Amino acid sequence: QVQLVESGGGSVQAGGSLRLSCAASGFPYSGYCMGWARQAPGKEREGVAAISTYGTFTYYTDAVKGRFTISRDNSKNTQYLQMNSLKPEDTAMYYCAAHRPPCGLSQIERSDYWGQGTQVTVSS
Repeated sequence: QVQLVESGGGSVQAGGSLRLSCAASGFPYSGYCMGWARQAPGKEREGVAAISTYGTFTYYTDAVKGRFTISRDNSKNTQYLQMNSLKPEDTAMYYCAAHRPPCGLSQIERSDYWGQGTQVTVSS
């Protein structure tokens, strides 16, 4: 049974930091690209960051470049999203997702597996 379980969301003031985690099970983790997507109320879901199977390559949407860092630990079947300098516009539900290569930000929407999401709220 495939599972992607996110954690680490919460409420923070603008300028603060959060670290999201996503624990995966039930599929060959190191063979999958991983990514994070977010959806704010009334907006379409958007890919935020993606990482290649062994972490060699990372991809970010322009809005988070320089502030967010995606990483993965294949020994723990876990990926992370370190979010710094958070802004109110980062407020959204954040989803962990897994897709088969080729890896990339635009590939997140064709992901095979999705988590349930974790809420991030940034207040001004």
